[in-house]
Amino acid sequence: MKNAASARWFRRAVRRIPGGVNSPVRAFRAVGGTPPFIRRARGAGIEDADGNRYVDYVGSWGPLILGHAHPAVLRAIREAAARGTSYGAPHAGEVEMAELLAGALPSLERLRLVSSGTEACMSAIRVARGFTKRDGIVKFEGGYHGHADFLLVRAGSGAATFGVPGSAGVPKEAAAKTATLPYNDARAAEAFLRRNGTKIACVIVEPVAGNMGVVPPAAGFLETLRRETERCGTLLIFDEVITGFRLCWGGAQTLFGIRPDLTTLGKIVGGGLPLGAYGGRADVMKTVSPEGPVYQAGTLSGNPVAVAAGLAQLRALRGSGVYAKLDGLGRRLEEGLRALGLTVNRAGSALTPFFCDGPVTDWTSASRCDTKRFARFFHGMLDRGFYLPPSQFEAMFVGAAHTPAMIERTLRAAAEVLRVR
Repeated sequence: MKNAASARWFRRAVRRIPGGVNSPVRAFRAVGGTPPFIRRARGAGIEDADGNRYVDYVGSWGPLILGHAHPAVLRAIREAAARGTSYGAPHAGEVEMAELLAGALPSLERLRLVSSGTEACMSAIRVARGFTKRDGIVKFEGGYHGHADFLLVRAGSGAATFGVPGSAGVPKEAAAKTATLPYNDARAAEAFLRRNGTKIACVIVEPVAGNMGVVPPAAGFLETLRRETERCGTLLIFDEVITGFRLCWGGAQTLFGIRPDLTTLGKIVGGGLPLGAYGGRADVMKTVSPEGPVYQAGTLSGNPVAVAAGLAQLRALRGSGVYAKLDGLGRRLEEGLRALGLTVNRAGSALTPFFCDGPVTDWTSASRCDTKRFARFFHGMLDRGFYLPPSQFEAMFVGAAHTPAMIERTLRAAAEVLRVR
């Protein structure tokens, strides 16, 4: 693959942008090399500044479930932009989006639109604290819920201790109220909440983890969280920024039959533009300003162009049968990679091949992966025209624009790379 043009852009980028990128994983630090600078994308394909073309399994990290530049989404964007790109005032699209989301996820009795998944999670936790009048929160190792100070927390010295900052610039005080527990360990969660539950405002969890690679919930894990949070008056927040409308219509909570108190959404709901949402029980959401004392605002919240893109994508998904297709493509890719000797976790059309022996069920088992071997595999696939997430600990996304032929080509390339490398 040629990379002279991307290399020139990267050299210019690093002079003005930290690491040359606007989000860390794009810098290829985990795999080495120069990231390709993308100049256009359509369907399941992307093209970089050097003219190299790739089958894309990143999909902008999950939002583009229908593929790049989907005609219905582009049409909605053009029509909305022609009416004005931002109002800073209520508009009908916001109401339509709220009604569509509430219809798909019955737990969303009331909701508010924001501009990102990070903002949705930050806001939901503030609401939980305001409603319960408690300060403590619980998250899980390997889970990522955006870069708010109180969420960039790593585990302390024990399996169930309040955390310490996981990033420079995060005050110790911001991390001190956040407990980090092992994902999929129902006993640890139950024990912690029985000891400390009356101090905990909320438990926030990805119902299917997606930021240590894809890790589905163990049997009984989510059910334990629901039971124990109800017992101690703690709110359960499902972070469905990744899983919302990815696994099925209605998200992971529909798939697993568990009703959280609050839900956060992003990625797919914006149709490729910046949009997020948070919501849940009506009595909890009643605390949000201007009805209640919990303040949250945003100049671009409910942006009309982003809402139009999201509505177009969601309407194209609803009742289309696309989820059966996505599950079939994801299953074939999983089976093919497993046949090559890899450990593969999958949830619908999201999957991760892990370079390790044995199952991956939590951050401890994920962290044992051979990241150097993954880096060699990544570059071997990139050289053959397949764009994978540049980290062992991220999800590959299959979209509706992928075809069975693309999956078979991907598996043939993977077999060649694993033999060669």
